[in-house]
Amino acid sequence: MTPKKKIGRPNVEKPLTIEVKARIDVETNERLVKYCNENNLTRTDVVRKGIEKVINEKK
Repeated sequence: MTPKKKIGRPNVEKPLTIEVKARIDVETNERLVKYCNENNLTRTDVVRKGIEKVINEKK
């Protein structure tokens, strides 16, 4: 008998399990959405890049 394959999503090296929520005003959201559309990015991508940028500036 051969072992059954697992069904579902494949395992990833660094699973993204932490959620971060923030409140922003309408103007900031509009600017964010415009930036995302112009650069073909998700809001999450932009937030991650922003976090990296702030942390790297501190060094």
